[in-house]
Amino acid sequence: MKHRAHALLQEPDMPDREISLRRRRLLVGGLGAALLSGAAGRALAQSYPARPIIFICPWPAGGTADMTMRALVSVAARQLGGPMVLENRAGASGMLGTTALANAKPDGYTIGQVPLSVTRFAHLGNLRFDPLKDLSYIARANGQTFGFACLPNSPFKNLADLVAFAKKNPGKVTCATAGAGGETHVGLMEFAANAGIDINHIPYKGGAEALQAVLGGHVDLLSDSSSWAPHVLQGRLRLLATWGEERVPRFKDTPTLKELGYNVVRMAPNGVGAPSGIDPQIMLKLREAFKKAALSEEFKAACDKIDSVVMYQDADAYRKFIEENYAREKIQVEKLGLKQLLS
Repeated sequence: MKHRAHALLQEPDMPDREISLRRRRLLVGGLGAALLSGAAGRALAQSYPARPIIFICPWPAGGTADMTMRALVSVAARQLGGPMVLENRAGASGMLGTTALANAKPDGYTIGQVPLSVTRFAHLGNLRFDPLKDLSYIARANGQTFGFACLPNSPFKNLADLVAFAKKNPGKVTCATAGAGGETHVGLMEFAANAGIDINHIPYKGGAEALQAVLGGHVDLLSDSSSWAPHVLQGRLRLLATWGEERVPRFKDTPTLKELGYNVVRMAPNGVGAPSGIDPQIMLKLREAFKKAALSEEFKAACDKIDSVVMYQDADAYRKFIEENYAREKIQVEKLGLKQLLS
């Protein structure tokens, strides 16, 4: 537009008054288009949501992420004043659903959970999107409590027993996780590297399947977020260690990996995201709704049931957190040789 106005001023045969009039028309026309566009955006945001919003949970139904996300979605939907439908799209260690989210139309009607491991998979070369460019970050919600658990009749009475057996029998201990390359797998690898042992990793589509494999006696050990919690309380599983900075209040007799001398601390905060390019006014509505949802008593109660911690961050802080973790994961992938291992 500026180039066209400048060209008009350079036409030698055009009177000054006509140049001035034509220049005004160009400027007014551009301003009018901008005002119309802004008005359309505001009208769109005011009517949002006009139909059900799809919330993609990239994990199977019944798992810990599914349970907390359902509570979060329930509160956020009430705040927005419209229905929100949670869809489980599990697979590829959470990346199947996350890919669908990144490739969805950026109209505010497809949003979903963003696993922190997206920053790791971006460095493994098997993502069809860029998490820093193709996703918008709405809110960080909660962290997870991870742990190692086994059957109560297992010969592993504590983590020391497990380590001692694994050292004498390399690769004989089998361990179920929610998927290759995910947080439960990488945490297992970190622990094994710290302990100097070799554990046979058995990946599943999600924590719910991994849990059933351990309960059924098909594998020796479970590495997962707190899907094990109710089973430990019922005496159906034995908790060997948790991965946080401090002991879990409901399982205060179980030590952390850190206090046992292993340099492993993981909480993997989950968040809510959307495809990039959403109208700013719609994004503002989503930010406000999920802030209230993440800080609600209903969501906290759902987190407490699985020993999860509310770790809310608004969009800007959450994006910064993702960017920082993206840089850390690049180092981690190289250190653990994950790209070669998973290729």
